[in-house]
Amino acid sequence: MLKKVFPWSQRKDKLADFAAEAIKGERIILRNKRIEDAEDDYAWRTDEELARLDATKPLKMTFREFKSFSKDELGYKNPSAKRFALDTNEGRHIGNCMYYDIDERRGQTELGIMVGDRDYWDNGYGTEAVDAMLAHIFTHTSIDRVYLHTLEWNARARRSFVKSGFREVERVRRSGKDFVLMEVLRFEWEARQGVGDQTDT
Repeated sequence: MLKKVFPWSQRKDKLADFAAEAIKGERIILRNKRIEDAEDDYAWRTDEELARLDATKPLKMTFREFKSFSKDELGYKNPSAKRFALDTNEGRHIGNCMYYDIDERRGQTELGIMVGDRDYWDNGYGTEAVDAMLAHIFTHTSIDRVYLHTLEWNARARRSFVKSGFREVERVRRSGKDFVLMEVLRFEWEARQGVGDQTDT
């Protein structure tokens, strides 16, 4: 259960900027990215196994180059993407989560997550982070559809996303790799939360 109290019955017509606000779950916090994350991010993005899970290639640039790139990225406000660091409640940085390709006209966005710290794999931290992100999106923005693409062979990720309410839509071929398109719609998410089920007495 999320610790944060969300205004279930209110929607904002514009995407809000929560620059000073963290998104909290039972064991995790999604917070704004900062330059101190660069060391962890570099280690994860140069890791061959993590790159394979992310359907990409390991970074080849130096840490100095990556840190400079990260500084530039942090200084640029991108209205089409919201990036967060994933921390434990004890303050350990264990991954990252974001929603991007934000399309306010269509009311949709794509979600991405990576738990880079192997000590926290298979313990539900990724699922909890996705749950917290969906609650944030569906209670603080006008987005009605959240979707993602996960590698077809990554059964663990697919099971985790199903736990958060995503359903499989179709198979997609991209850059020689097979993905599964998954999505969750606002009304589906609200039904899972019991929103609107209460009756006046």
